[in-house]
Amino acid sequence: MMAMSKVERPVAAAGRRRASYGLDAPVVVRNMLLGAAGCIAVAFFVPRVRWMLSPGIGFAIGAGLMIWASYFGKVRVRDRILRWRNWRGDERVLDIGCGRGLYLIGAAKRLTTGKSVGIDLWQAYDLSGNSADATRANARCEGVEDRVAITTGDARMLPFGDGTFDVILSCQAIHNVYDRGERDRVLGEIVRVLKPGGTLFIVDHRNTGQYADYFRKAGLRDVRRRIPGVEVFPPSPAVVGTKP
Repeated sequence: MMAMSKVERPVAAAGRRRASYGLDAPVVVRNMLLGAAGCIAVAFFVPRVRWMLSPGIGFAIGAGLMIWASYFGKVRVRDRILRWRNWRGDERVLDIGCGRGLYLIGAAKRLTTGKSVGIDLWQAYDLSGNSADATRANARCEGVEDRVAITTGDARMLPFGDGTFDVILSCQAIHNVYDRGERDRVLGEIVRVLKPGGTLFIVDHRNTGQYADYFRKAGLRDVRRRIPGVEVFPPSPAVVGTKP
């Protein structure tokens, strides 16, 4: 495992409000809470379907785990993943589907002269309050605004030249491209804009076998799936690899 770089440092100044990285899959969480309330209410008022108490409790536990993971767990997992790289501080980093900047800003904290670039389509269905303005506000809160740039764009047609980035990150984004062929386009763009010698860290709860197979066939080295932790729900592997 690679050691953590010495350029990592806390940058949030006292008195600043804390960054907020949002609730993941807010519609799913809402539906689980509604399902929990409905099942428990029916079980309470209709004795013959008391068995509905069990799925109601299950829905409530699932929603609670997703809320805890969104506000606490995912930050811990992010920091663990970013410690897998020995950061120099001058890297150019791309975060695909950056959302409110969790990985984008985590990488920026490890940079000195480098730049962390985020790209997203800002879909609120996937993340509460998802917007470019929210990402900029979080970068200001974390004291890394000067090391962060964001743009709106489609991962299937990245607006960057070949071999632009030393590190490419993505967390829970690529599965939102539902067609396998279109996901392959995203993976092809990742390979294209990654520098020779560059590394990628792709976290997702679905399709990581496809990602790993694609990267191996594209010639990347040391491609593997690693479980960074169980503090997110559902627990999700990270695909890591290096471009030769």
